[in-house]
Amino acid sequence: MASNRAYCPARMRSVPSFSIFRHQGYRHYWIARQLISAERQMVAIAIGWQIYDLSRLTRSIEESAFMLGLVGLTQFVPVLLLSLPGGQAADRFNRKKILVYSNIVRFFVILSLFGASFMPASIAIPAIFIAAFGNGAVSAFTPSASNSLYPRLVPRDELPLAIAWNSLGMQGAAMLGPAIGGFLFIGGAHVVYGAGALFVAIAVVMFATAQTPPHEPVHNVRGWSMIIEGLKYVYNNKLVFGSITLDLVVVLFGSVTALLPVFARDILMVGAEGLGLLRASPAIGAAIVAFVLAANPLSRRVGPWLLGSIVIYGLTMFGFAFSKIFWLSMTMLAIGGAADMVSMFIRQSIIQHATPDGMRGRVSSVSFIFIAASNQLGEFESGVAARFLGPINAVILGGFVSLICAASWLKLFPTLSHANGFEDVDAEKKAGDETKSVAPG
Repeated sequence: MASNRAYCPARMRSVPSFSIFRHQGYRHYWIARQLISAERQMVAIAIGWQIYDLSRLTRSIEESAFMLGLVGLTQFVPVLLLSLPGGQAADRFNRKKILVYSNIVRFFVILSLFGASFMPASIAIPAIFIAAFGNGAVSAFTPSASNSLYPRLVPRDELPLAIAWNSLGMQGAAMLGPAIGGFLFIGGAHVVYGAGALFVAIAVVMFATAQTPPHEPVHNVRGWSMIIEGLKYVYNNKLVFGSITLDLVVVLFGSVTALLPVFARDILMVGAEGLGLLRASPAIGAAIVAFVLAANPLSRRVGPWLLGSIVIYGLTMFGFAFSKIFWLSMTMLAIGGAADMVSMFIRQSIIQHATPDGMRGRVSSVSFIFIAASNQLGEFESGVAARFLGPINAVILGGFVSLICAASWLKLFPTLSHANGFEDVDAEKKAGDETKSVAPG
């Protein structure tokens, strides 16, 4: 169990405190999580470029962009089917073992991509789609176990610092992963997949050797009753529900990630290396903000900060859509990533503060379904929009939706939009606890 030594944040820090890493379990968990994050970014670069480049051999720009959207849909289907059972599993079974076993499966999925990189297009494209489905199946189980485990690795008063370091590490991986992936792609897709498999293998060892507290399974509820209880808890806690649905709608329509191969190859003309830099640009902006938040976690006016960040994100989408200059496109993506980092930090903090430990797996699974829907279905939506509107107009549409969401959530979720600090989350948590029902086993 994590030490109870208190974490006392300074009023203003120039650098984030490293004290959180004195907890061996969190240290191993953090390293493994960043390796997995970097691997996912690297593999996404290779898959995106391979699918688009191979499709362009016989298809138009719009049709090839639609193929990128289908990759997102393929990854989302298993997430939709398996995430709620994955959340139940995280509350019933040992979360560390779930992370170890699921990432062993991830390792073999990447090996299948390695093999597919040597195949002709007629075989490689279906093989990549099968691997994408496998990645989605793994992702249905890992987020719930991961997000449920790490709050127990540190004392509760150090949780904001743990969340901030998670965000900082994730953005660092998202910044370096695409850049590394784009650079390694010079040697071929198989080089990227080989490096990704190595990252996952190290992560499995780190998860397996992390010192974690004994798992405390939820009793008295089984099967669908556990899943329904989690759904009820999310719906009854309007801060959590508003945070999750805001992310769903904004990223569903406002993400440009799936279309970056189109912009890199046929609009900005910068190739696979440029694609890596474009994919890294949001993470550069996000990493800067994450560094600031790790040193000085945001704790006041969280509601206005959340909606304001959505407005800035939407405006950067307009800038990216109209840009024909590579460095300007990177800048727009970096500013958008910085705004998204503010939003993500606030949403993660709200969910972690508002959720009791016995509910974390199920609440995390509900949250991840929304996140996956926004990411993978967002990629599909981008592909469909690009197919019928063109890639530039598809990005413009996303910017408009982001601005509309910020205005709408101001009215739809006043508790969220006017939240001052995370003490408001504790009050909402009590209200949610009073309405929570527990079905008999």
